[in-house]
Amino acid sequence: MAERAATVSPGTRDQLRQLWVLMITSCVDMIGFAIVLPLMPFYALKFNATPEQIGLLVASFSIAQLVFSPFWGRFSDRYGRRPALLIGLSASAVAYVVFAFSGTLWLLFLSRLIQGAGGGTTGVVHAYVGDTIKASDRAKALGWLSAASALGVMLGPVIGSFATHFGHEVPGLIAAALCVVNVAFAWRWLVESKKPGGPAKDKKPIWHAAWVVVRHPQRPVSRFIWIYGAGMLGFSAMTGVLALYLHWKFGVDERNIGYVFLYVGALGLVMRTLILGPAVDRLGETGVMRLGTVALSLGLLLYPFPSSLGMLAVVIPLVPVGTALLFPATTALMSRVSNKEELGLTMGVAQTFAGIARVIAPLVATSAYQRFGPPTPFYIAGGIVALVGVLAFRVLPPVPAQPTPAEGIAHSGATTR
Repeated sequence: MAERAATVSPGTRDQLRQLWVLMITSCVDMIGFAIVLPLMPFYALKFNATPEQIGLLVASFSIAQLVFSPFWGRFSDRYGRRPALLIGLSASAVAYVVFAFSGTLWLLFLSRLIQGAGGGTTGVVHAYVGDTIKASDRAKALGWLSAASALGVMLGPVIGSFATHFGHEVPGLIAAALCVVNVAFAWRWLVESKKPGGPAKDKKPIWHAAWVVVRHPQRPVSRFIWIYGAGMLGFSAMTGVLALYLHWKFGVDERNIGYVFLYVGALGLVMRTLILGPAVDRLGETGVMRLGTVALSLGLLLYPFPSSLGMLAVVIPLVPVGTALLFPATTALMSRVSNKEELGLTMGVAQTFAGIARVIAPLVATSAYQRFGPPTPFYIAGGIVALVGVLAFRVLPPVPAQPTPAEGIAHSGATTR
């Protein structure tokens, strides 16, 4: 693992060390997140929640993330990546304590909203990579970062499922304790990545950059943000009903769902550590992005067909393969064509669009699940990602450019058909 990481480093020990610290921080953060996430629908069912209410519960995280993502991007551009990340990690610890002692559905909602507000720093993490890794290596570095997250996704649900045997509150308390340890680790070892600079020259409202993406969808940065957001829409539609679907069709519950996530996380880890780097070397970031849309759309469309968990295990790999290719490659392409001085803002806007997707997707998916049958959300999700594929195949490899600060997110040097 260390040898492979060295091949994607920018060539200096300091930069490699920063990437490893960020990976460890992201991994531990994701373990806490993944301890709680698969259990949330089952806890809500104990409070007699309907599928549509569970969809709103899932979406509440993204509503808060949507509101705070652009703020965290601008905050990190102005005050640094490190303080933004430390605040986000601390918010997660508070959210998990609320989850641990939730005795009503509304407390579950509160825990999700607090966690979502802190989770708006995802774009800051991507900007941190953009600060420390040269453009040609960013897709690989983002792949290693997502591999660390995949390790968290692999371990967290198993810990959470096992912890439920000791009481309702135990998984949340374990997740909160991990967050506290993670804050201490990041405080000690995570250095600031953003170079000191003068005051921000762009005084436009924080939502201006997002509005530019809506008004000018054909511009290069905008195109990649739309692909990222639409891909997240399809993927989130599936995850919004996955626990309900597995419970309905295969009898999976909070005591054993962790093993499903263990399998998915292991696949994602293999993809990001062993496959993504060579794939980028061979196909380029644009080719990897296209291949990811094909794998993900096929996986989603085929999900309802298996009649046993053994048969489903054959289909499941297509989804982690698709996400492991699509999202790191698209993020790397965004960083290539973005104005360096506004990289944090660009990544924050991308997370805003991803947040919109994560708000809409579980609401639509759970409504379709309840009203039209459990398989329906998977067909919707697969169709959405297939449309993403059309966008991805219309994008040519970008030509990096550094526009002036006045042009910002609205301009770049990439080429599109």
